[in-house]
Amino acid sequence: MKFWRTARTDRRSRTALPSPPSGPPVEGEVLLETVGLTKAYAGADGELPVLSGIDLRVRSGEIVALLGRSGSGKSTLLRCLAGLIPPSSGTVAYRGVPLTGANPGTAMVFQTFALLPWLTVQQNVELGLEARGMDPDRRAEAAVQAIDLIGLDGFESAYPKELSGGMRQRVGFARALVVEPDVLMMDEPFSALDVLTAENLRGELLELWESGQFPTRAMVLVTHNIEEAVLMADRIVVLGARPYGTLRETVDIDLARPRDRDAPAFDELVDRMYRIMTGRPKDTRQPGRPGSGHPDRRTVATTPLPPASVDGLSGLAEMIARRGGRFDLADLADELGLDVDDLLPQVDALDLLGFAEVRGDDLMLTGTGEAFADADVQLSKEIFAPAALEVPLIRLITHSLRGQPEEGLRDGFFRDLLAHHFTSEQVDQQLETATDWGRYAELYSYDAGRREYRLDEGAAFLD
Repeated sequence: MKFWRTARTDRRSRTALPSPPSGPPVEGEVLLETVGLTKAYAGADGELPVLSGIDLRVRSGEIVALLGRSGSGKSTLLRCLAGLIPPSSGTVAYRGVPLTGANPGTAMVFQTFALLPWLTVQQNVELGLEARGMDPDRRAEAAVQAIDLIGLDGFESAYPKELSGGMRQRVGFARALVVEPDVLMMDEPFSALDVLTAENLRGELLELWESGQFPTRAMVLVTHNIEEAVLMADRIVVLGARPYGTLRETVDIDLARPRDRDAPAFDELVDRMYRIMTGRPKDTRQPGRPGSGHPDRRTVATTPLPPASVDGLSGLAEMIARRGGRFDLADLADELGLDVDDLLPQVDALDLLGFAEVRGDDLMLTGTGEAFADADVQLSKEIFAPAALEVPLIRLITHSLRGQPEEGLRDGFFRDLLAHHFTSEQVDQQLETATDWGRYAELYSYDAGRREYRLDEGAAFLD
């Protein structure tokens, strides 16, 4: 690619675009840094934190993966690094200079491609250069060469609607790379693609990174795919989400590239990441586990319901039971073809109900969980009901309805309570799961038209 090959001989030189604040960075130099980064959004009872106390550095020459469960603040952190949203407190700096707006040293690739449908491939790629005031001839030359680099040569005049998902994402990469950012930011760039397309594009991106032709000095990748993080990253930053996003652990990946997914060292790192992702604070009592802590520590705020349906957690329990009551988490995810955001909510649900627990790399059914997995529908409801009543939100709804068994309660009553601790989207998810679990347990019913909960006849006698 002539534009980049003449403009730079490796990732450490830069002449094609205006130089950044302090001259070309060297390998290992800190490009991005956050200190005490906190981000919160307005809620019914003041601010609701999404990120808290994040200290992070991104250095030249490395790929950093941000890994965490849904709600851990991965994408929010990425946008703070890109200067797209300001922190509530703390600082974000690019090459030592605190950001006061968009980060001039970054470019973003989005999950949803974010292409303008009325523009051709080349016109979409030129957008960033046009915004920087580059003359038409130079930006056309640069765009054509970026398109060539990313494997879209011949598609310059095509419109997005004419392209497959993989091709559209290539346009997204070309548009980001053509401005030669110091740091390429990627927000789950492969998750909207089919498995084979994602694998191909992922491999080509890594080949370019290793070739010395890649027009960027570092990459930050948001992902919910553990294997993808181990495959691509030099360092994995794991964010925890209880009760808000914090930096849980950083893991260096010292495997040589190209990485062999079948190698024992690769498997061990994947298992290690699952252990980190499923780890819990030692003083957190899990409902349904007698003697494992203090009940007053379990509140609606500190024990949120995972987004898991009864059908989903029942199916997972039955699958584990068929395997002798124990299943390696990484093998389970691989067999089911599930990412972290799909599998771990089901794991959390079984754990929350006392039906299973994570031991090392394995998910193991408890005695109650085995009984639940083997029971017929009516017996499974009888097992599920007392376990569900140990969950704070289920207990809150049930006990509130017991106070007026002849009347119902509008869901707005519970929404107002939850809004003190959760965002509006999280409130919706909490009540959706609570409704599913409560109905299955025959604790209460919900009328969607009236938006009202009512106590089930049998629930009045449950303790």
